Amino acid sequence: MQEKTPITQKIQVGDTVKPFTAKIQDGSEIESSKVLATNNFILLVFYPGDDTPGCTKQLCGIRDIYQEYKTLGVKIFGVNHGNEESHKKFINKYDYKFDIIVDENKKLVEEFGAIGSFFGNPTVKRGVFLIDKDHKIAFKHWGQQNNEKIIDMLKDNS
Repeated sequence: MQEKTPITQKIQVGDTVKPFTAKIQDGSEIESSKVLATNNFILLVFYPGDDTPGCTKQLCGIRDIYQEYKTLGVKIFGVNHGNEESHKKFINKYDYKFDIIVDENKKLVEEFGAIGSFFGNPTVKRGVFLIDKDHKIAFKHWGQQNNEKIIDMLKDNS
């Protein structure tokens, strides 16, 4: 059995990450192992802030092809350090069909190495991680993701 790779900024495609538990915008908790028991993948979408222009564009891009992700068995979670109320407003304003993880203490952000800097201030770095049923990283990208590229990769491997 392969040893679990600690999640660090140097995480690479093919690395196995430890299962995690996180709170979402409605206050309930999700467990990655349980999510992957009923889905083929988890897509973690790290973004700096709710209802900012770049982040809205990033998450609306996912919203617009959400059904394709869902058909391919991908469960999507936005991730940033906002609180439940901020995430709920953001979801409702743009009609997102996916949940947003409340990572106020930046635990997941730090574990996945998604700490960035904006004018010298720490922030959440924009990026995506696709985790497969074995908790292995199947895809990783820093910056604004290309959803069609991810969808095409998933279709090619199905």
